[in-house]
Amino acid sequence: MLGPRGGWQALRRCVSLPRAQREVRLRVREALGAREPAGEVKVQGWVRSVRSQKEVLFLHINDGSSLENLQVVADPSLENRDLTFGSAVEVQGKLVKSPHRMQNMELKAETIRVVGPCDTWSFPLKTKERHPLEYVRQFPHLRCRNNTLGSLLRIRSEATAAIHSFFQDNGYVHIHTPIITSNDCEGAGELFQIEPALGWSRKLNWADARPLWAFTHVFTFGPTFRAENSQSCRHLAEFYMVEAELSFTESLEDIMQVMEDLFKTVTSTVFSKCPHDVELFHKYIAPAQKTKDRLEKTLKNKFVIISYNEAVEILKQASQTFTFKPEWGCDLQTEHEKYLVKHCGEVPVFVINYPYDLKPFYMRDNEDGPQHTVAAVDLLVPGIGELCGGSLREERLPFLESRLQRLGLTDAYQWYLDLRKFGSVPHGGFGMGFERYLQYILGVENIKDVIPFPRFSHSCLL
Repeated sequence: MLGPRGGWQALRRCVSLPRAQREVRLRVREALGAREPAGEVKVQGWVRSVRSQKEVLFLHINDGSSLENLQVVADPSLENRDLTFGSAVEVQGKLVKSPHRMQNMELKAETIRVVGPCDTWSFPLKTKERHPLEYVRQFPHLRCRNNTLGSLLRIRSEATAAIHSFFQDNGYVHIHTPIITSNDCEGAGELFQIEPALGWSRKLNWADARPLWAFTHVFTFGPTFRAENSQSCRHLAEFYMVEAELSFTESLEDIMQVMEDLFKTVTSTVFSKCPHDVELFHKYIAPAQKTKDRLEKTLKNKFVIISYNEAVEILKQASQTFTFKPEWGCDLQTEHEKYLVKHCGEVPVFVINYPYDLKPFYMRDNEDGPQHTVAAVDLLVPGIGELCGGSLREERLPFLESRLQRLGLTDAYQWYLDLRKFGSVPHGGFGMGFERYLQYILGVENIKDVIPFPRFSHSCLL
């Protein structure tokens, strides 16, 4: 076995080999983006199409790095029975300029090796067929081979990286928070429990319990579980949440500004990094919604701000008949949220200062008389409704003690009261549903189509 020094020397010898002796492996994206021809390269991926002519064999292969396929040109003698749609291949040859306008480079094959054959008769995805999203949803283990889901996964990857970059560039510390927790701040955790034989149970819900008193700005981004018995196009049992907390702030506007900046920065980055993937959705999945034009308008303009009181009055005066009658003190339903966005010009809308009794105990009391409200905010977006929810947190110990006592939660949240006893500061935060964000920017109707393995009530394929 080579020691550290021997291993480093071996690596140096490998790096110093003459170019002709080195094996150059290219991803499809790299090959398509090459500016000059290259000799003796290897590309690995899956066959998207095979077209055999008398004098030439054409393949299109893809490795997931790009929406576009790389064209391989080969002698017909290299064709064999296993070289079919869906098969995994390794192609060696030379990267040359393509004579076609639609592509920059193509691979002139010298050898083609089928690494993994594919039974095209039983393979559920067929060549040159645009499968409906509902169809490919039946095959979560295979649907990433579909163009639409392949694009979705690349977009998810870039959006995830952009979210982390946004927070890190603005001085936030990434915190790994637990998924299993005894906290049930918003009243949904009792529906979904882990109960071992000894009767121990923990709710799967994480709310305002972050380690703020050592860091002024923190964020977390990870899976969340809710057990709502919902089959709607907006709900999942397992989804991803982006959550952030800001210390030393007494202004709800500070929270809203971070929400708006996060949305605009991440969206601009995704559009820049994945233009072809985003275009696929805007052109083929949601063309009637004019998603691209709507988003360009969103990125150029400030988000609208209205109070809950104003929202209720707008709904009461609406000519539209709602299933749920809008009344002060009632929570806004999806139909209300969508109408408010439409009323405000089809741009994102912040609704602030909700009734005290509607929101969790940790939201800050506005102390505003008969119409008792808290400093809460929801961000509503076109076609989706609520995208983000946040608030200023109640940092004043007497207020928090009084509310927890009325709710009978004092013993369960003694640790939370401790945070207010030992160096408490004004603070606030918010959470954004990642899948709903993707639904909005891509114009996807069903939330099940923006996550690789959708889990929802009565369904857990694989």
